[in-house]
Amino acid sequence: MKNLIKVERARQNMTQAELAEKVKVARQTIIAIEAGRFVPSATLAFKIATILNCKADGIFELEEKDWL
Repeated sequence: MKNLIKVERARQNMTQAELAEKVKVARQTIIAIEAGRFVPSATLAFKIATILNCKADGIFELEEKDWL
């Protein structure tokens, strides 16, 4: 799953640590999500989207491999 978290964070001048604190996860979790190494739960995806003032489907996008 691709995501635009890093782009949206940059638009709002928000660090990974600040986002992590607001959604109550470790900074390493945000790092892993941004790098595509971890797919967040639906709840976490919606929390991230809410904090970044975006819709979840505007930040997260399924890739071809996600359909296999």
